Amino acid sequence: MPKVTSASASRAGSKTVSRLAPVKSATAKTSGNGKSKVVATVTVKTAAKGKTVPSLKSVSKPVVAAKPTLTAKASLAAKAAATVVAAKAAATAKTTATAKITATAKITAMAKITATAKTTATAKTTASTKPAVPAKFAPTTKTVAAKGSTPPATNLKVSTTTVTSKTTSKPATAPRSPFIVTPKAPVTVEPKPTAVFECPKPNEITSIMMATRYLMARPDFERLRPAKYGEETFKLDRMHKLMDLLGNPHQKIKTVHVAGTNGKGSTVAMIASMLRASGYAVGVYTSPHLIDMRERVQIDGNLIPKNDFVDTVRSVAKAAEKLGEQATFFELMTAVSFAYFAQQAVDIAVIEVGLGGRLDSTNVITPLVSIVTSIDLDHTKLLGGTKALIAREKAGIFKKGVPALFFEQDPEVDSVMREVAQSVGAELRIVNKDIEFSSRFCVTPDLGPHTRVCMYTKNSRLEHVPVPLQGEHQASNCGLALAAVDVLKNFGFELSEDKLTAGLAATKIPGRMEVVSHRPRVLCDGAHNPAAVNALMRCVGAHVPYDSMVCVFGCCADKDIAEMIDKVNLGADKVIFTRASSTPRAASPEDLQKLFQERSGKMSQIARTVPEAIDMAIRGVSREDLICVTGSFYVVGEALKYISEKK
Repeated sequence: MPKVTSASASRAGSKTVSRLAPVKSATAKTSGNGKSKVVATVTVKTAAKGKTVPSLKSVSKPVVAAKPTLTAKASLAAKAAATVVAAKAAATAKTTATAKITATAKITAMAKITATAKTTATAKTTASTKPAVPAKFAPTTKTVAAKGSTPPATNLKVSTTTVTSKTTSKPATAPRSPFIVTPKAPVTVEPKPTAVFECPKPNEITSIMMATRYLMARPDFERLRPAKYGEETFKLDRMHKLMDLLGNPHQKIKTVHVAGTNGKGSTVAMIASMLRASGYAVGVYTSPHLIDMRERVQIDGNLIPKNDFVDTVRSVAKAAEKLGEQATFFELMTAVSFAYFAQQAVDIAVIEVGLGGRLDSTNVITPLVSIVTSIDLDHTKLLGGTKALIAREKAGIFKKGVPALFFEQDPEVDSVMREVAQSVGAELRIVNKDIEFSSRFCVTPDLGPHTRVCMYTKNSRLEHVPVPLQGEHQASNCGLALAAVDVLKNFGFELSEDKLTAGLAATKIPGRMEVVSHRPRVLCDGAHNPAAVNALMRCVGAHVPYDSMVCVFGCCADKDIAEMIDKVNLGADKVIFTRASSTPRAASPEDLQKLFQERSGKMSQIARTVPEAIDMAIRGVSREDLICVTGSFYVVGEALKYISEKK
């Protein structure tokens, strides 16, 4: 046990285990700097001879009043003494009682009762220029009965006296008491366990909180990446079984399937907006969410209602209990989206792949058209270290007889796409090769800087269509979206050019080049790999005027951090490094800053949390400056939530 001194007692309570001799009473006095007195008295009554031996109970209750000054912190004296009297046990039962008190006195004795008494006290002291508030100790007692005995009501009585300690401007150090014994070995203090909520059973899912708790209790490979990527971890068989148990809702709806490294969310948003403007009920399933889990499941731009979410999660949970193995968070959310879309009888649903494609939970569907957006290096430890390997995983969503779309890219990547499509029997059409397509950047008084595209097919002739989302890189995503709705015309969807262009212009997507505040100007974008950050910096430079840019940056540790930082350096004048609290994958701000200093000579700071980083950035910018929050959807999500709460 560590020593209890005036200094240590002022900061925290001490745990005391007492080894007591059978004496009637004990008193300990200690003088600290001539201005501290401690008196504790314990009186104990023993059980009558021949009666059941009571279990040991020890209580220590020091009360300390401290009056700190400007130059010295409060010093508290907490000393306790206790006495335990042991009675004789039965003839055949012998036990030993051991206890320890470490304060200003140590008394040791042996008795024939085994018990352990622990007293925990917590002390809090506030030091300021204002008059001090007395520190308080809240003692608690835990009693363990002797082995082989029945714990009766104890006869232990404790009386305490109040201790008052005064300090002067000179720090007072109490002299060592001859009774204090230094422990021979260091004592390990166990940290307080993190609160863990019990996962509710399916029948207990009756509220949004219980539904969320159930889902969050499942393995979540978004926040904590698996050690290995393969069929053993990502089991499509398990997803198929879950769908069977739910009545295969995914087979009751028409779908569009979208995979890729970057641009999935933008392509999904543009397709859904055009279909919605054409009069169709459109379901959308995306990931990850920024603030609300229900963002992942939407119909016509509206989040799944709370009551529907709770009911659907409960029905999916009941089915999952019959699997014989635990389903993952993403599998359950995917099942919720399919079940809800089928229940609401949507005309079509646009489904975004979570990770990869071949083994993704969404790959149980057979869509009307499959789309793969741009391929770049991301999740390399899981999907492969080259674009060709990653492309092969993404192309895993291609299916026999289903039209497939891809935008022209590297010859190596294009070759992989054609190879996979041919092997499964999918008809692949590469936009800008097999489909005539062009784009140009322009500036007009009504739209300002933007990109326009042209596309010609057997079914469509689209000319000079404005791309609704900022950035030249959005031209390829727009081309894929237009090519997808062109394919849907072959399945009976009536899509006029006027409605398509109107729907396209109405496209909105949160967390992508989203200006969330104007005074000060704050822009949020979930760019989370080098290619995306590079596109962001180029886009901001082309579309957003500013004097200087302060970048709030945080990313996951499994990313290509060096390349991402180099891209941030292209546009940012100052960087504030932070980390998202919502994922254990977040990289340390210290590590980010160190790497940034090695690769750049620009100013940088560290903020422990995203809200702290936002406040720090706001204090350091003028009216014409720009705050850009990027690096991770988790960082962006926490920034959006904090800014919305401040408004």
